[in-house]
Amino acid sequence: MMKPLRWGILGTGRIAHTFASDLRFIDDGEIIAVGSRSQSSADRFADEFDVQYRHPTYEQLVANPEVDVIYVATPHPMHFDNALLALEHDKPVLVEKAFTMNASQARELVQVARERKLFMMEAMWTRFLPHVVAIREMIANDELGEIVAIEADHGKWFEPDPTSRLFAPELGGGALLDLGVYPVSFASMILGRPDRIAALVDPAFSGVDGQTSMLFGYESGAQAVLTCTSHARTATRACISGVKARIEIAGDFYAPTSFRLIQRSGEESRFEFSSEGRGLHHQAIEVARCIDAGVLESAVMPLDETVAIMETMDRVLAFL
Repeated sequence: MMKPLRWGILGTGRIAHTFASDLRFIDDGEIIAVGSRSQSSADRFADEFDVQYRHPTYEQLVANPEVDVIYVATPHPMHFDNALLALEHDKPVLVEKAFTMNASQARELVQVARERKLFMMEAMWTRFLPHVVAIREMIANDELGEIVAIEADHGKWFEPDPTSRLFAPELGGGALLDLGVYPVSFASMILGRPDRIAALVDPAFSGVDGQTSMLFGYESGAQAVLTCTSHARTATRACISGVKARIEIAGDFYAPTSFRLIQRSGEESRFEFSSEGRGLHHQAIEVARCIDAGVLESAVMPLDETVAIMETMDRVLAFL
């Protein structure tokens, strides 16, 4: 058995706590260090998760020679600088989604990682959940037939607070990068990059995108209808329709859940899955597997696709 991958957590916010909590479910990794912008924040996180090294700066974290890999868990406006800092210290890196603020930043990070021959992956944890793995296998086995349509939505209600990061233009606020990245990445996983995009983007009170409906067209003739909003808690379901059958994923489609396989005849089969915690540990297993094998990127969440997803979201936001 390989030694547990020694993680350094960059950032101490909500997603960092969720990742740290879920990492307890696996033997492939352990958190040995945390970096924050203050000693007190690093200490609180370290006390909660029994972390040995607690750094008051990100620079000290990435310079720690005991750390094998960095998890960038800061808000996405900071991802570019934080991931670049890790790469410049020769640390492999897992970068939360949305990967960056735009495709230009994503391309630069990918170039640096490849030049330095370092592993890097977008932390689209949904791809590694048991129900999504099973869906990819069904599609690969042609159980749905040619894919005709995808539907997915992600909406949450956020109080219209001028001090909230979600509504702050200078902090990368907006529904698409926080919420819409899930349905956009889901469609990309199945159909790839769209060649036609139409979108209706309405601003929130602060001017950032508040609600977006997207229609993607593909060379195959397939279409994807995707929505996101920060104004309401939506059903957050997803559906993949093929000529033979369709898959209906219960909400929240992007988190551990179940799905139904419905044949063209109407016959149904239900698939249930178990996953401890929130499910972020599945991506940590993939990172450990890739690094142990000397692989520089994951075939499940490849870097070129991450860039393509950012390019797609750039095109959508151009409708604002």
